Formats: sequence, structure tokens, C-alpha cells
Amino acid sequence: MKTLDSMKKIMPPYYFFSGILLEITLHLLVPMYKYNISPYHWIGLPIIVIGISMNLIAKETVLKSKTTVIPFQKPSLLIKHGIFLCSRNPMYLGMLIVLLGESILLSSLSPLIAPILFVIIITIKFIKPEERILENVFNDDYKNYKNKIKRWI
Repeated sequence: MKTLDSMKKIMPPYYFFSGILLEITLHLLVPMYKYNISPYHWIGLPIIVIGISMNLIAKETVLKSKTTVIPFQKPSLLIKHGIFLCSRNPMYLGMLIVLLGESILLSSLSPLIAPILFVIIITIKFIKPEERILENVFNDDYKNYKNKIKRWI
């Protein structure tokens, strides 16, 4: 069930897909320092696949744990296993990895602005408020997890 607050907010996938479009736009319109690393720029494709896989694995873990994937909803369980041992935010990290992979694939520096903006926006608008919710719901259990596992990587 969606909360009123979450329905009013623009959700993370919007920022992710906007980042993809921003990278393409910047590459086409303002290609700061196009670097020719062919065929090595194709390494961006497996990086994109890794990011998508990470996101799907994290989402599946959350759904199997029967808690929410929707930001700002009260979670019923603190997930501290699987991919959540690598990052406290593996879904956001997966999106970031896709953006980085696309930047490599495009072979110019200007698209790198999008992943930087993504990290800043997601951290401020989603991660920090979600961390406050998790601290309120899970208290010391979340604080201990937070001390052991990094926010991003």
C-alpha cells in the first residue's frame, strides 16, 4: 500500500531513466573530450548488465523477504543478507552502475555528469530519509548494520 508521501514524490526510477537520457543528450550535444578507446568502450555493456542484475537480485531479495521496495514506506524487516552484505542500497547502486556503464559505452566525458548527479539526488532525497526511517523502526539493529556495511560500496 502506498503512503500519501510516497505518491507525491518522484520515485528513483524517474531519476535513473532521466540520467540515461541526460547521458545521451550530453554525449550528442556537448561531447566533452570524446575519447576513442575502441574496442574497449564495449566494456560498458557488461557493466550495464552487472548493474541491471544487481538491481533485479536486490529487488527479488526484498520481495522474498516480504518487505517493501517502495521508498518511505515502513519496512517490516531489516534485510542484512545476500547482496545487502555488499551495499545498504544495492538497488540504487545497480542503477548507478548502469549509468557508469553507459558513460563508458558512449566514450565521452560529459555523460559522467549524470551518475554524479544521480548519487547526489538519490542520497539526499531517498537514502538519508530512508536511513532515518530504518533507525526509527529497527534502532540498534540498523545502527550496527549501518556501521558494518557501506551506503554505496
